[in-house]
Amino acid sequence: MKKQRIYVDTSVIGGCFDLEFKTWSNGLMKDFRLGHFIPVISEVVKAEILPAPEPVRKKYEELMELEPEILLVNEEVQNLTSRYKALKILTVKFENDLTHIALATVAGVDILTSWNFKHIVHFDKIRQFNGVNLEQGYNPIQIHSPREVTHYEDD
Repeated sequence: MKKQRIYVDTSVIGGCFDLEFKTWSNGLMKDFRLGHFIPVISEVVKAEILPAPEPVRKKYEELMELEPEILLVNEEVQNLTSRYKALKILTVKFENDLTHIALATVAGVDILTSWNFKHIVHFDKIRQFNGVNLEQGYNPIQIHSPREVTHYEDD
């Protein structure tokens, strides 16, 4: 069976240290270490990690040691992000969130994981993103929290 490619946004990495989310964020990291899933991140995640607290940056470095697939913003991603913006799925203030979705969509990842329930892991937003994706010739994207994806809980 093909291993699923899982895009991890910045909130999942930070979630490793959040009392509410750490069980499942760390469980997903364990899944990556055990080779159950292929981790996928992006240059947007890298940029968002730079100002993060030291423990979050170290967790990012641990993820990098697993040699994740790294997605780069290109014209195709920018065009899809622009289409999301044009339809006002989110305001321009949350362009990075739009770009995470566009990166994962263009790359055809199996699942995007996030703890951002307001802008990303939200039924209405997912429907809107997938409406645009289909309109633009892309497959719908599966968006879930790490809790819905991981096989493991924190020890």
